[in-house]
Amino acid sequence: MQPTIYDVAKAAGVAASTVSRTFNKPGRVNEATRQRVLDAASELGYQHSPQNRALPGGRHRTIAMVLSDITNPHFFELIRGAEQRARASDVTLVIVNAEESQRVEEAQIRDLAPTADGFVLAASRLADDDLVALAGRHRVVLLNRELTGLTSVALAVGAGCQQILEHLASLGHRSLTYCAGPPGSWMGAVRWAALSAGAEEHGMTAHRVGPYTPNVANGGVAADGALRTGATAIVAHNDLLAFGVIRRLTQRGVRVPDDVSVVGFDDIFAADFVHPSLTTLGGPGAHAGRLAVELLIDQFAGRSVRDAEQIRLPTELVLRESSGPAPRGS
Repeated sequence: MQPTIYDVAKAAGVAASTVSRTFNKPGRVNEATRQRVLDAASELGYQHSPQNRALPGGRHRTIAMVLSDITNPHFFELIRGAEQRARASDVTLVIVNAEESQRVEEAQIRDLAPTADGFVLAASRLADDDLVALAGRHRVVLLNRELTGLTSVALAVGAGCQQILEHLASLGHRSLTYCAGPPGSWMGAVRWAALSAGAEEHGMTAHRVGPYTPNVANGGVAADGALRTGATAIVAHNDLLAFGVIRRLTQRGVRVPDDVSVVGFDDIFAADFVHPSLTTLGGPGAHAGRLAVELLIDQFAGRSVRDAEQIRLPTELVLRESSGPAPRGS
């Protein structure tokens, strides 16, 4: 069997896109890397030709899944579902971390474009215009984000936020504070819009603090900001931020949920193990990952019935120990 571009990439310890650039655009590869790739190709007996660049039909059978933050456990189930669906179709799934950076995300997509048949962009931080332009050049499916004209899979966040509001209102809460995540988060903007718009009809007021990097470490400053609003309920951008909020409240002697209730988003695996366990809005993560890859594969095969499909999956508010009745007199 003739060695492939992927064999060379593995032997040289680089990405397949780097091997492609070495042969097709050598000026974009530094000399040390270029020589390492050439040495690996020579040792393997790899012969570069246009036929080596793709499988028949111009396809590489490779999908790139770009994640906004690979360290966030929320993405684990998305990856699992996506990988299962890709494997069932004999497609290679490449996982890429955008590090919550639009610049990094753009660079990763640019580097992978020569060897990827399409992209699943999970919680993309790219601007709307940039996504439209990207979809004009490549097959793209959005995950955890929606944009008119582009195929996407997302949770029904508006309905989910209504569940949160109904839950808190039923417990007697009259004010909540949303601890916002990254400024470029489409999902975060949708959550705040739903919470702020729906609060009044439930007899509540809504405050917003942040933005914060959505991890445990930043939960402390988020908790401090939320306490200044006087709200009896805190809704964090995601579970990781909520964990940090609870830790900081405990340090300050604020009891959860006796003094303040805390709610998160994503229902990651650790939400049931923290103390108190976290009330959080979740959804079918693995199913969402499978659907996103399936929609992209449908584009390869020309099976999509419509130009763009926007699929919204149901959410579920998982009630645990971190939410409880509002303090008396609040």
